[in-house]
Amino acid sequence: MRPRHLAPLAAGLLGLLATAGCSRHTPLGQARYRTNCGICHHGGEGMLGEIPPLTGRIDQIARTPEGRHYLIDVLLNGLNGPLVANGGRYNFSMPSFRRLSDTEIAAILTYLSASGGRADPPTFQAGDVAAQRGATLGPSRVADERQTLDRLHPMP
Repeated sequence: MRPRHLAPLAAGLLGLLATAGCSRHTPLGQARYRTNCGICHHGGEGMLGEIPPLTGRIDQIARTPEGRHYLIDVLLNGLNGPLVANGGRYNFSMPSFRRLSDTEIAAILTYLSASGGRADPPTFQAGDVAAQRGATLGPSRVADERQTLDRLHPMP
């Protein structure tokens, strides 16, 4: 039997744990990032030469309509091939996350955008993802989209 004086402490700790990591941006995005993207991208810093970093880049890419379109395409269709991110060279293959719902993909992108430190980070809505879900691209075509975008708006 537990002593009664520990009950308030236990309740407080459970409440703290329930809200840990939650933010106004999207706890769903953080949770889905951890279980789907964090396996490779870790906490967002990636792995030099192998997996590109995400933190501090997604919010910059998402500042244009073309960038937002590209980011959604990456999650829906995957990405193959060499790329440069934050001055580092990467040659990797990212799988499609089309199996995730529109809400989950939007939440992941919103979470990553918020992790960049901008005062007013771009957000994504499920409707943004749904509007692109019908067009299936191969991961190499998404890499081509990235190159075109990089010429229009240099990628971080």
